[in-house]
Amino acid sequence: MELNVPLREARISRRYKRFLADVILPDGETRTVHCPNSGSMKTCWEPGWPCIISDSLNPARKLRYTLEMTHNGRCWIGINTHRANTLAVEAIRLNRIPVLAGFDVLRREVGYGQNSRIDILLEKAGAPSVYVEVKNVTLAEKGVYKFPDAVTRRGLKHLRELSRMVEQGHRAVMLYIVQRSDGVYFTTADEIDPAYGAGVRAARDAGVEVLCYRAEVSPRRLVVVETIEVRL
Repeated sequence: MELNVPLREARISRRYKRFLADVILPDGETRTVHCPNSGSMKTCWEPGWPCIISDSLNPARKLRYTLEMTHNGRCWIGINTHRANTLAVEAIRLNRIPVLAGFDVLRREVGYGQNSRIDILLEKAGAPSVYVEVKNVTLAEKGVYKFPDAVTRRGLKHLRELSRMVEQGHRAVMLYIVQRSDGVYFTTADEIDPAYGAGVRAARDAGVEVLCYRAEVSPRRLVVVETIEVRL
């Protein structure tokens, strides 16, 4: 996945009000940018960390620039949650996720369940449909990737919807996309949201497949490169 937009280097100063961040440009100017991440962004930034912002080239937009990634001194961290779905779609189409390969149709944002939309729906004649929910993972502590980084009732609802799809005879997959490279395995952040952690384990026991893949993150290019062990 190429980031085919103009990019600028900066240093992050602060993140606030969920969707705002202040960055300092090389010339010393402070610019408020859009932060496309509704989580806490724990372990994703500290004042002074290098960061990359993208330019929408739209001077009429309220916040022309978007925070794309930060660097913790060891690796780039992709904080733009909207990139995770695109990364998942690209990986599936390039057969980088073997258990999701071989389908004829891939559709995105398809309505299902109780007023929900599935991120990816895979279909093939004569085979069960596969409902794939994608989550972006940015939290890493002591070499362990974790999700979520904040309480997520919406995420818990998605797990229940996936379990219902299994009950109806379909396949359902909870796919975590990690956008950093300083961890070893993946687990749920039960200390942050114990209900979500319990929900993942219940969904797994109900037949939902839980997968985790890591994307290599660098300016200009993001690409899914490997599977990550899941420990629940």
